[in-house]
Amino acid sequence: MSIDQEKKWYVLRAISGKEKKIKQYIEAEITRSGLQDYVGQIVIPVEKVFTIRNGKKISQEKNYYPGYIFVEATLIGEVPHLIKNIPGIIGFPGVNGEPVYLTEEEMNKIIGKAQELATATETMSTPYAVGETVKIIEGGFGGFEGTIEEVLEEKKKLKVTVRIFGRKTPIEVAFTQVEREINT
Repeated sequence: MSIDQEKKWYVLRAISGKEKKIKQYIEAEITRSGLQDYVGQIVIPVEKVFTIRNGKKISQEKNYYPGYIFVEATLIGEVPHLIKNIPGIIGFPGVNGEPVYLTEEEMNKIIGKAQELATATETMSTPYAVGETVKIIEGGFGGFEGTIEEVLEEKKKLKVTVRIFGRKTPIEVAFTQVEREINT
């Protein structure tokens, strides 16, 4: 491969929520066509998000840039046509129909952010809202039901009002100590 054909980073628009599947399609199609020399890395930056479901902490991966895939490629010959025709690909954003590549600095920021998100400490999305009824499942107030008065996002805690001996008493509990009350 000559100098003028070096790989550059491009952004691909894809159907949101299907990025991983589309990445697999691209990799399979590139391999099938024997074009591995023209396509390098394919990156989908993700972040780990923790939620509480039925009192258990669940880790999920969430796309940091939904609907976008980053591809390191040399867009010559049939490569751009092959990539654009992968199911789920909307196309290359660009100017006058021509794909625009990202600078090395821009891509380093994106890759750096992706690595930071992959190794990030627990970030938990708030699964609770003020006014919601919850059941305390562990701790000294285990078994009590209460109403959320305040969500303390940075502490990953809730201020919940529970009835103790007929009186409303505010207590502070961690997200992991409660579960949603399911009304049947």
